[in-house]
Amino acid sequence: MLLTSRRSSRIGDYGLGKPGRSIGVNIALFLMPKAEVSYLRDTMTVRQGLEKLHRSGFAAIPVIDDEDRYVGVVSEGDFLWRMLENGNEIPDVTLKSLEQMPVHDIIQLGKVKAVCIDTDMEELLEQAQNQNFVPVIDDRNAFIGLVTRRDIIRYFMEKSRKES
Repeated sequence: MLLTSRRSSRIGDYGLGKPGRSIGVNIALFLMPKAEVSYLRDTMTVRQGLEKLHRSGFAAIPVIDDEDRYVGVVSEGDFLWRMLENGNEIPDVTLKSLEQMPVHDIIQLGKVKAVCIDTDMEELLEQAQNQNFVPVIDDRNAFIGLVTRRDIIRYFMEKSRKES
């Protein structure tokens, strides 16, 4: 999955602070807000989810519930594995069967953990090691957006340049 952010070009303006530390850097400066992010509702059908994932052009997409709380992330692979469960073969999977299955049935809970808006940059980097984006939540577990791995890497590259 490749996500890009318009905020990426401003990373050099974030006041990186003292060498060796990123304390005080607010990850909200890197946040791609929910309004700019493709996401699924956990009540959508698998067919609706697949269609929206396809339109987004991404390989994975955040899932939220009807109260905007973060539920998890589903990937192309999650959709495929779910369709092939129980010995199903691809020809046996019909559009009708995909309309009967909700997205919340295919989410691997806990696979992609969200971070709070007050998380420090080192924790954000740790989370981004295994995923292309990090979902961000508020103190009520509401999904507020995400930070891309690209933006995190750019931040640390700029920080490294300033320290050398």
